[in-house]
Amino acid sequence: MDRRTLLRVAVVGGGGTAFAGSLWSAAFADPAQPGGGPYGSLRAADGNGLQLPSGFTSRVIARSRQRVGGTTYLWHDAPDGGACFTAGSGWVYVSNSEISGTGGASAVRFNADGSIASAYRILSDTNVNCAGGATPWGTWLSCEETSRGYVYETYPLGGTTAVRRPAMGRFKHEAAAADPVRRVVYLTEDETDGCLYRFRPTSWGELGSGTLEVLVAGSATSGPVSWARVPDPDGSPTPTRNQVSGAKRFNGGEGCYYADGVCWFTTKGDNRVWAYDAVNQRIALAYDDSLISGTPPLTGVDNITGSRGGDLFVAEDGGNLEINIITPDDVVAPFLRIAGHSGSEITGPAFSPDGTRLYFSSQRGSSGSSSGGITYEVRGPFRS
Repeated sequence: MDRRTLLRVAVVGGGGTAFAGSLWSAAFADPAQPGGGPYGSLRAADGNGLQLPSGFTSRVIARSRQRVGGTTYLWHDAPDGGACFTAGSGWVYVSNSEISGTGGASAVRFNADGSIASAYRILSDTNVNCAGGATPWGTWLSCEETSRGYVYETYPLGGTTAVRRPAMGRFKHEAAAADPVRRVVYLTEDETDGCLYRFRPTSWGELGSGTLEVLVAGSATSGPVSWARVPDPDGSPTPTRNQVSGAKRFNGGEGCYYADGVCWFTTKGDNRVWAYDAVNQRIALAYDDSLISGTPPLTGVDNITGSRGGDLFVAEDGGNLEINIITPDDVVAPFLRIAGHSGSEITGPAFSPDGTRLYFSSQRGSSGSSSGGITYEVRGPFRS
């Protein structure tokens, strides 16, 4: 039984038992290998500089320091992590700004037909807001990628002031992913000897208090793991990653995405995509470029998201600036490539609520400067 079958079982059965026992182990016994992607080869670059498969089109949504189309709002510098949220008959795309001191996050609101309704700021004057994650109750967790950085809970629809959440730990935050079944939030850490954390709120839906835990395991890349409480989430004087003996180290934690009993997360230092089986508390490798024969298609592993069809979409920081797809039958292949942006990275991949549009940014665009960021939308026949 391959991963697509398992995912479909999870959807039908509520996501509780599809990955149990030997089935989960078999599904991830071998990390993904290069092959023909489900959408075919990439075409020549379009007018926006994107190489896409046949049937897909792109548009530019916003450019740093320029007005978002049809609004007076100036888009932020260095767009980074992002997510989409339902907003009435339309939706909102939220994007972080990875700038020191004046970072924060902005939002673009879309009408039901995809036209831009408005754009606005939802978090201001925070520090190096890199990635984050959406909550089931419709908020965006914006994470500071600094030593003893904070998580800020923000409100994509606007009108509510963002709230700092120190109970979620002070460390070099990267991304977050909420697990509504176990009622925890997973958190990655962008350090060469970083950890994977989970936060257990005292009350689900309220992040003001709770328990911060760190994943504990040996040096193996697969097998059972456990969790241990971090004694001092404030991280001073001892950093959170150094407070628990046996905490498993990850080389540069980046993107984090939860679906159907599995938390997928990436590490840029070794170009890996990991899978944590939350049902049975096991980890495995979903992708490792050192296990690829020949030239690996996916390098500079960074942000990650998933589609309705169970495909993973992994953005590159470096490499040849692609978003690669990892299919449920463990094939990895390029989905899109940005031409002429060698000094940039791809950030913030996120699907619209109906799964028909993919948003992402080139953080520094063709200029290589944080003021040159470009945010895109891609439409097409995504698998469901």
